Amino acid sequence: MNNLRRAVKLAGAATVLGLGGTVLLDAANVLDLTDKPAIRAVRTGITTVSIICDYKFSLYNKITDSPEYVTAKSQAHTRAANKLLALCWRNRGTYVKVGQHLGAMDYLLPAEFTKVLKVLHSDAPQSTLDEIHGVLKKDLNIKSVDEVFTDFCEKPLGTASLAQVYKAKLKSDGSTVAVKVQHPTVQDLADKDMAMMDYAALWVKKLFPEFDLMWLVEETRKNLPLELDFLVEARNCSKATENLKCFDWVKLPKVHWDYCTRRVMVMEFLEGGQVNNSNYLKRNNIDFNHVSRLLGKLFSEMIFVHGFVHCDPHPGNILVRWSDNETSDSIFKRCAKFLGFCSPKLEIVLLDHGLYRQLSKNFRFHYASLWQAIINTDMAGIETHARACGSGDMYPLLATIVTGRSWQVVGNDGIKNVDFTFEEDKDIRGNAGNFLPHISNVLGNVSSEMLLVLKTNDHLRGLEYTYGVRGHVSGFLDMSKSCLRALRELQHERLDTRLSATTKWLTSMQNNVNINLSLLKIFAYEWYLWVLEVTGYQKHIKKTSYNAKKKKKKAVTSAAFVLQAT
Repeated sequence: MNNLRRAVKLAGAATVLGLGGTVLLDAANVLDLTDKPAIRAVRTGITTVSIICDYKFSLYNKITDSPEYVTAKSQAHTRAANKLLALCWRNRGTYVKVGQHLGAMDYLLPAEFTKVLKVLHSDAPQSTLDEIHGVLKKDLNIKSVDEVFTDFCEKPLGTASLAQVYKAKLKSDGSTVAVKVQHPTVQDLADKDMAMMDYAALWVKKLFPEFDLMWLVEETRKNLPLELDFLVEARNCSKATENLKCFDWVKLPKVHWDYCTRRVMVMEFLEGGQVNNSNYLKRNNIDFNHVSRLLGKLFSEMIFVHGFVHCDPHPGNILVRWSDNETSDSIFKRCAKFLGFCSPKLEIVLLDHGLYRQLSKNFRFHYASLWQAIINTDMAGIETHARACGSGDMYPLLATIVTGRSWQVVGNDGIKNVDFTFEEDKDIRGNAGNFLPHISNVLGNVSSEMLLVLKTNDHLRGLEYTYGVRGHVSGFLDMSKSCLRALRELQHERLDTRLSATTKWLTSMQNNVNINLSLLKIFAYEWYLWVLEVTGYQKHIKKTSYNAKKKKKKAVTSAAFVLQAT
């Protein structure tokens, strides 16, 4: 009996030592055990415990909001962000996807987190060429990649969280294509990864209530299966192409359906520079103000008019270029180009159509109405439609999250009247840090449709902030036109069915007249701005700065308004 007990103890000790040694070898990068769920779970657990302990010890015995506390907290944020980045890099796949989302959440997370995690938007861990070839051979039922492709480049064009993209030529017709191939183990590990993230997020929520990220984990769990099925992406791409055919400057890749599976997607190869590549923009004389306005038109059309929205427009998925399609031009257009009367057209190339959302008509109505109320500084409308979107009493906070502007500007001065400045950004970040529990509460209560639209807003707003073009009046005019076009249709459908045919017709006519008058005012104002620009008067007319407005009248800030609302 004693010998049996001794044997059990020895076996237990050997197991503990073996697991401990394995973890140490993995941490030292001696072994690559990324595909082992147990190791991924251990990494997640160690990182979570390490971050929690770091915060607890770093802030222990320090007076809240004292200079010493603020400095220690900022340093702890940076260390935590770097630990999360390392975890995303080691575990890859789903972790990188969540890390990308966190990197875009400027309105919720401290700047130290978003600054570190933004690197995942353009740089993600790679799979080997042999692994990629293995997926292609299995999914396309071929023995060699050469059976389908020629000139299959060994180096990927780009690596994302779930897949890699390669340039190749189709053997069948010689056309140049982009071949998107899923990382080989992502699908197998997705469910286990989400379970681990659930566990980690719950612990963080218990110890740091202001960082309630359960809504993010739940959204990722819901959307991940769609993003992992490339047939869904191919259908999304085809539908979006049809919806956006009104814009000849928007280019989406043509899908080669014969070579598409759940893990492989072959599409037309479209070139261009990443929208956040400032060197490319300067080298090609591309004005980001123009790019920003085109992006605003594009996504306003998606969100308000069609309700079919690309929900992952990070910089790696948006390319810009000058048009170079001479074959489609008429003889007159070619002559005009030759004589210098017709300049090349700027084009937006939209990639990665894995995550779309079909917005309900009810959500589109209230979201479009909310934006119209915000643009017109209509306080009653802001409250009504923000509450309809799930904000509850925190409707001022939702308005600031939707716009990325301070409540002083949204609720008092008007977003179309005041330029976005560094001072306003500083105010927003300061208030956001103090009201993280309220922000998390709002994001936990709004619909999943709103969360995905906010994610889209975050990516576009990040680009605007990078190039310093946020809050330009032309963007609000374009958005307002899309809102009005959507409301013309949506208001008609919302008429009470119990009304008589005559009453419905008269009400519909009245709504149409009001909307058309609003559109006419916008067109007139656009012409007015154009005349000012052409005549050179616009540079003498500046909108009031944020600081001037702030000094002129002490409007309530977003933080103070949150306190009043609660």
